[in-house]
Amino acid sequence: MVGEKFFLGRQPILNRAQQIVGFELLFRSAESLLEASFLDTHVASASVILNALSDFGFQDVLGRHKGFFNVTHEMLMSDAVELLPKEQVVIELLETILVDAEVVERCRALKALGFKLALDDHVFSPDFGSIYQLVDIVKLDVLGIPPEELPGIVAKLRAWPLTLLAEKVESAQQYAVCAELGFDLFQGYYFARPVVLKQNKVDVGKLTMLQLMEQVMAETELSEIEETFKQNPGLTYNLLRLVNSVAIGLRVRIKTLRHALMVLGLEQLKRWITLALYASNDSSGAQSPLLEIAAMRGKLLELLVQSLPDPGGKEYSDRAFMAGILSLIDVLFEVSMDELVEKLNLVDDVRDALLQRSGRLGSLLLLAEKLELADFAGVNEHLEECGISLDQLLAAQLETITWSDRLSAAL
Repeated sequence: MVGEKFFLGRQPILNRAQQIVGFELLFRSAESLLEASFLDTHVASASVILNALSDFGFQDVLGRHKGFFNVTHEMLMSDAVELLPKEQVVIELLETILVDAEVVERCRALKALGFKLALDDHVFSPDFGSIYQLVDIVKLDVLGIPPEELPGIVAKLRAWPLTLLAEKVESAQQYAVCAELGFDLFQGYYFARPVVLKQNKVDVGKLTMLQLMEQVMAETELSEIEETFKQNPGLTYNLLRLVNSVAIGLRVRIKTLRHALMVLGLEQLKRWITLALYASNDSSGAQSPLLEIAAMRGKLLELLVQSLPDPGGKEYSDRAFMAGILSLIDVLFEVSMDELVEKLNLVDDVRDALLQRSGRLGSLLLLAEKLELADFAGVNEHLEECGISLDQLLAAQLETITWSDRLSAAL
């Protein structure tokens, strides 16, 4: 563990196929969080970034993804930035950096070394022509730019061979507009925001999946569960892929659906059916952002529960995992969480966590959500309530990233 305590945030970056291709890494020193002004809460010192990444390794922090992270003028100009693995990072120049001849020359040198560069929270100006020729990605804050001005800005930037990234995309509607304008990458939690909910309008395929979830929660006979699977071949395929992944840790290869159901047992069956539900919602399988985020929530909650003074045993860990992974199921089904919870045979603490974020599981779920949003001040305030130390949280995060990466790589 590094000597200096710090928070680690990862905000997903998706491509046009809505696959997660990278994360913006946000590091924040626990000590500086207490002293920092509002304006610099997302600007971590170079020492925190480099110490954290060198102590834990890029693979532990990023898994298979690329890492996007901000640099100040001081870090950009330092030799330290060259220690970063150029094949896995994108260096983001903060909007506070004055783009002068010295900065342009430094960017040219980093490009020659093989680094990819991005402009963060960029405001277009024709005066930036020299830097536009060097950077790979320009990030535009679509919330901060008047909608009527965005098409013109995009058209002007198309004069250079740039990849455009839309930041702060918070709804499916915003995503659609940005995709139509020609953005290539998207940052924000639009994929985890429910669309306008239509009660009792679940399609046939989703009804089958919901029926399956109800059966598993009610501990229905395996023969009935198997029959429901047979009605949805795509879901069967996804479950078999997940069961055969290295994340399960089984010593035998699963050949048939019945074999999978018998070998797994009820608790593991609940977990992997839920994962399969998310995976079946997207032809990209485990690359689905909903699957990745939901799975990571579940695993993080499981590990955090195990780190508590009174962990409550394996059954409680399983409930923690289910609370995390079910927390996005309303988005998957495009139906309100109240309606879904009403249909599922959930124990009270999981139900309370999903509907009200109350109880111990609810507090841990809220902690996970604040961490996803890089709300480090909120995480810091919430840690004591959850009975979790910052060291325990970071250790659980890194183990969760490794687990998620193994899961996805096996599919």
